Amino acid sequence: MGDADIALRHIARRRPEDLARAFAPEGRSVEVLGWIDTQVTKIERRMDKALRLRIDGEPRVLHVEFCFALRDDVPDQVFEYLGFLFAALRIEAPREPVPPIESVAVVLSGRRRRLPAMGARRTSWPERRFSGARFRIDAVYQRTVAELRARGSVLWLAFAPLARDATVESMREIIAEIHARAATGEERAELYTVFLVLASVDPWGHNLQKELVTMVEDMEEGLLRRTPIIGEMIIEAEQRGQLQGREEAIAELLGRLFSRRIGRRPTTEEERSLLDRARALGPGEVEDALLDLEGDALVRWLAEPMRQS
Repeated sequence: MGDADIALRHIARRRPEDLARAFAPEGRSVEVLGWIDTQVTKIERRMDKALRLRIDGEPRVLHVEFCFALRDDVPDQVFEYLGFLFAALRIEAPREPVPPIESVAVVLSGRRRRLPAMGARRTSWPERRFSGARFRIDAVYQRTVAELRARGSVLWLAFAPLARDATVESMREIIAEIHARAATGEERAELYTVFLVLASVDPWGHNLQKELVTMVEDMEEGLLRRTPIIGEMIIEAEQRGQLQGREEAIAELLGRLFSRRIGRRPTTEEERSLLDRARALGPGEVEDALLDLEGDALVRWLAEPMRQS
């Protein structure tokens, strides 16, 4: 899913409570305990998709998949992740029952006709009763601006450009609402980044992205360019990728993030290492390392030979 996936993973890490409240049973108390991170789930390399919760005091797990579209392989991906996750939770607490797990596929684009509310991956024989995995489908792009607002969280305002009734006027109101409700300039920049990246998805052909970029910049007077987060670089990579080719855009994005973290441009060898790791691990994994590692540790990581899988 490219840049949208990077932006969504980034904002989801920052606002897990907003994800949990959107998908928890209505009227229940929700406590977020954190993202699940174990040795077994590291194999799957998508660590920030499962949240440990308490619903009315009872342990639960919420697994969220952001999907560009509801492709035929999405049920397989959900089922595979659940296998890793279930095994990880069993190993983590072998004497405890595995908490109930709910999976949700948040779909960003696709057909105009309503998507089903539930999906499934059958593993049983066709003539037998169903066994396998079922998951909820949140076709967020098929919702209205009012429905997204009704979720009560500033996070879901960033999804408003996907709404089927998005207009320039309604998006101007959303931009103002994000400005008013975000706690800090950095939080506003992160939310606007997701807002603009999702505008580029444009599932309904609204063609609003250029106007929305201008509106955000007018509101914030260059906030996105001044804030040292991945957002600015994601937008730039999205735009440049159309002209320069995907790998060049990724290399530029990662190189600029390296510069922000270290205070200098990467050397030729470091640039080569960044791109090689992006090819082997995926740009999202390299972005995580650039955000998580500090100074010398980051330089050493780039100098180390990659482990062969």
